[in-house]
Amino acid sequence: MATEEPAGAGATGLGYKRLLLKLSGEALMGKSGFGIDMDVVDRLARDIAEAVNAGAEIAVVVGGGNIFRGLAGAAKGMERATADYMGMLATVMNALALQNALENAKVPARVVSAIPMPTVCESYIRPKALQHIEQGRVVIFAAGTGNPFFTTDTAATLRAVEMDCQAVAKATQVDGVYDSDPRRNPDAKRYDRLGYAEVLARDLKVMDGTAIALARDNGLPVIVFSIEEPGNLLKVLRGTGRATVIE
Repeated sequence: MATEEPAGAGATGLGYKRLLLKLSGEALMGKSGFGIDMDVVDRLARDIAEAVNAGAEIAVVVGGGNIFRGLAGAAKGMERATADYMGMLATVMNALALQNALENAKVPARVVSAIPMPTVCESYIRPKALQHIEQGRVVIFAAGTGNPFFTTDTAATLRAVEMDCQAVAKATQVDGVYDSDPRRNPDAKRYDRLGYAEVLARDLKVMDGTAIALARDNGLPVIVFSIEEPGNLLKVLRGTGRATVIE
């Protein structure tokens, strides 16, 4: 990680004061093949609560792959836009589960959806979402960008830029970016730092190309770290966590 403090670091000792955390839907299902493992969600909520209690402002984008993945549905013959909308609705269920866990951890949270559903959660309005963050609430962005053909990685980068976040932290099952899957290849090479152009040129599959290009165009660092070890989110915020930084 960088030794110098990124812009915005304050007396809290955090390298990044405001962070967008990207959680995949698969992260919420634990060892199960599908669905939501509330023990895992509670652990993730405790990690977020620890970061908030240390003075961080946290926004979250949650995927929906543990319930439904648009591309998989399209591959089985479903029309792609319809499949993507179903995936967006899956993210709302995950967001509500995470909100519940955060509230149980005594952390105020709001689910904000790109697809209006006022009986379930708030609709996304940028000034309102910013106000929630500034008042110490964790904002959980659901339903992606609200448009088919865009991934939740792109939604995470977009919301990070809109919320004036200092970085996107992508939570994965490994401790950074490798040139191949380290769980299958023991000789996989790990990177401590990468440039946006390198990620795109090497097709490293950290995030989709649209998300990386958007981060590059807005000077937004992307931090890839493991969410498997409790407490890692706060370590990333302090600049001490083992991670790959893309900038």
